[in-house]
Amino acid sequence: MMKNILLIGGSTGIGFQIAELLNKNNKIIVASRSKGDLDTDKVTHLEFDVLKDDISKLDLPDQLDGLVYCPGSIDLKPFKMIKPESFEKEMQLNFFGLVRSVQGLLDKLKKSDQASLVFFSTVAVKVGMPFHTNVAAAKGAIEGFAKSLAAEYAPGFRVNVIAPSLTDTPLAEKLLSNDDKRERMNNRHPLKRVGEAKDIANLAAFLLSDNSSWITGQVLGVDGGLSTINSN
Repeated sequence: MMKNILLIGGSTGIGFQIAELLNKNNKIIVASRSKGDLDTDKVTHLEFDVLKDDISKLDLPDQLDGLVYCPGSIDLKPFKMIKPESFEKEMQLNFFGLVRSVQGLLDKLKKSDQASLVFFSTVAVKVGMPFHTNVAAAKGAIEGFAKSLAAEYAPGFRVNVIAPSLTDTPLAEKLLSNDDKRERMNNRHPLKRVGEAKDIANLAAFLLSDNSSWITGQVLGVDGGLSTINSN
């Protein structure tokens, strides 16, 4: 059955790959600031800034069967160099933007037989990493929020979180900008490579499908083994 799936911030990187995987058998709507690489013959693009715009004003279907919230950032700095305003900025983009989006879409999600919501965290929430206080705090909020939301709205809809390690997307360009950096990042992972957008998108597509109908309230690591394996 064709589903209505909304991707917020899905015009590049992981969100783009999710749209590519799902657009053949589903109606995909991407709400983002720009259309990026999207093929608008296959995907509906709506201009939307999660920090400024009201999602309830978008021209969306009455029923939504899937929601993916993609916005995020990688701002790695020593804690002593991070101003409180930077923490607030990360929370606005990663967490409060998500909260406003879900609240604005609740009525549409409730009309589905069982909507699936997919959010993104980071491996750095589970594994303490230096210079990640900013992003780990914001993504940690998402994990707690998702579990509580999943409990509150079960069985009406499912809520799961994907926690990737470093993934080769435009967001990570600075961390993978030359061969030496890429080799170091590859070697940090037991599987000896950083993630590709499709690695993450494949799990998101599964979570949005009926094949995952007994999965909710989970934080699923897609991290090349980094969070659970010591291969050194």
